Amino acid sequence: MPKLPGNRPMLSRDGHPLTSLAAINRLDIPEKESIYARLLPQRLLDLLQLDTVTLRNHTNEQLVQVIAPEGLSFVRIEVRARPEDADVVFFVELTDTQFHQMELAFCIICDPAAPRFAVDVTEAGAVNYFTSQGRNLQEELRAMQAGLFPHQTRQGLRMFGEFFALLEQFTDSLGMEMIVGEPLSYDNAIRYERYGFDYLTGKRLMLEIDRQFQPGGRLQKRLDGSSPFRMPGMEQTVRGRSWAIHDGILDEPWDEIRIYKMIGVDAGLNTFPDRRIEEQH
Repeated sequence: MPKLPGNRPMLSRDGHPLTSLAAINRLDIPEKESIYARLLPQRLLDLLQLDTVTLRNHTNEQLVQVIAPEGLSFVRIEVRARPEDADVVFFVELTDTQFHQMELAFCIICDPAAPRFAVDVTEAGAVNYFTSQGRNLQEELRAMQAGLFPHQTRQGLRMFGEFFALLEQFTDSLGMEMIVGEPLSYDNAIRYERYGFDYLTGKRLMLEIDRQFQPGGRLQKRLDGSSPFRMPGMEQTVRGRSWAIHDGILDEPWDEIRIYKMIGVDAGLNTFPDRRIEEQH
């Protein structure tokens, strides 16, 4: 049974209980798209003038694509400002785990009107797969100076909290008790902490990062101005730390950080308690 107050079990139109993404994906296309549309924040629908039923705008353009193959426990939702756009405004990818948990594999929410920074490609223009195939240092510097975090191509819409509330309700209605994920960067991990997540793996690293960014710590000493991403004072903010870590300041790679959120439970974790307040994108 659902744990969130007022939430109800998810049912198909013919009254059958739905307890997994695979079960939703077996439904006909209009019904499963209607169910997955529950994950779209109202403010996103309003921004793009999308009809809540048809998911089309006022000129009848289809801006929402739901990829939910029958036979798989997987869904990808892509929302664009215009059908021909290469970039998404909203992107989420979810999977079921073998332990009946919801995995938030990926989420992007971008402001389509904001300037774009080509941090997602190498200097030669090839897709860099989150810098695993190389970096674009000039674009990264421009993005950082504009107030963005690592991997952000555009400023966000400050909408993740609205989406996450819908995801938690959605997960709860499927009878799942846990959401799991893998933060792509340090700032992602800190942001997830704000929404009640704890760590399956990586808490030791997060606490050690905070210790070593304190005055006299190993990481704080490495903020020596040797690159624009390692400037003194960057230890004071999530953004500054995240860019320094992105630049390879740690003794170990940023990897295998796994997080979880129990439905309706806030873990109350804060691994950077004395951070300076900054604008969150």
